[in-house]
Amino acid sequence: MAADPARKLLLLLTCLWAGLIFYLSHQPGTLVPTLFPMQDKFLHFTAYAILGFLGMGSVRAMTHGYRPEQAWVICLLVGLYGISDEIHQYFIPGRMPDVLDVAADIAGGILGTWLMYYRRQAGGTAPAATGQLEVNRPVPAVVPKHQEKRVQ
Repeated sequence: MAADPARKLLLLLTCLWAGLIFYLSHQPGTLVPTLFPMQDKFLHFTAYAILGFLGMGSVRAMTHGYRPEQAWVICLLVGLYGISDEIHQYFIPGRMPDVLDVAADIAGGILGTWLMYYRRQAGGTAPAATGQLEVNRPVPAVVPKHQEKRVQ
């Protein structure tokens, strides 16, 4: 079964964003002006929050939203990508891996993933499993048989 266009777009954006992170990590160390304390950690956190959000959005949701297991798998994948990114920086001149960057990556990935998870659970516009948007319809009342009134 083919993925719907919205999920395909989110998957493409996820791959492009991961590629941008890799590209920026591959740049030799340069002096970046510090605008505020912990700027580096904030940028790591934000980049990986976006990666988690896009990654979760590219996963097929069930009719009533995502399963928690899906979110944890995305968190794991984003965390592993953050770890591999820091290992990758070890081999780039002027760059060095940092455990606190990994922590910021993982924390951001968790936040972004769960934001998309709860957005979908709250009835956001993420695609349902059928590839169409879910429409809220009233649920018919269930009346016990002994209370049914017979119409003749």
